[in-house]
Amino acid sequence: MGSNVITPDDVLETLMNDGTIDAIRLKIINQLKANEDLKSNTIKMVEQSKVLNTPGAEKQTKRELFDALRQELETPVLEKASRSVWDLILDQNGLGKEISDTVERVFCQLSGHEPPLFPMVISEAAQPEKGKDIITPSTSSKKRSFSHISKEEADAAAQDSAKGSDEAAALSPNSRK
Repeated sequence: MGSNVITPDDVLETLMNDGTIDAIRLKIINQLKANEDLKSNTIKMVEQSKVLNTPGAEKQTKRELFDALRQELETPVLEKASRSVWDLILDQNGLGKEISDTVERVFCQLSGHEPPLFPMVISEAAQPEKGKDIITPSTSSKKRSFSHISKEEADAAAQDSAKGSDEAAALSPNSRK
C-alpha cells in the first residue's frame, strides 16, 4: 500500500504556483507601510543620526548624505522591519493564523485529509479552577510546542516498543517451555 508522502516542498510549490505567496507578501508589505510605530521609529533614527548632526553635513550633496545615512542606519532599520515582519507572521490572531490555516488547507488538499489536522487544545492557563466551569469557544486553540509533540511521539514510540517486545516474547518459541 504505497502512500504518497506530502513534503513541505510540495506545499510550498503549490503556494508559489497558485499566487498565495505573492498575496501574503503583498499583505506583509501593506501592513509594514501602515505600521506607524515603525515609521516614527525610523524618522527618529534619521533625526538623531550622526551623519545629519555632524558639522558640515549641510555642505554635502544629497547623494553623499543618502549614502552615509544608508551606511549608518540600514542595519538597525532593517532589523526593526524584520522584527515587525516576524511579529506579523507569528501573530496567531491575524496574518500568522491566516498563513497557518492556508498551509494546512493546501496540505489537506494534497494529501486528501480533511481539515483540521490537529484537534483544538485549550491552554493550561485557561483550565478551570476546581469547582469552577469555564466555557470556552470551540475556536480557541493553542499550537502544541515542539517539545510537547516530541514527548508525545517518544511516549508513543516507547509504548509501541514495549508492546512489540511483549508480543515478540509471547510469540517466541523459547518462551513456550
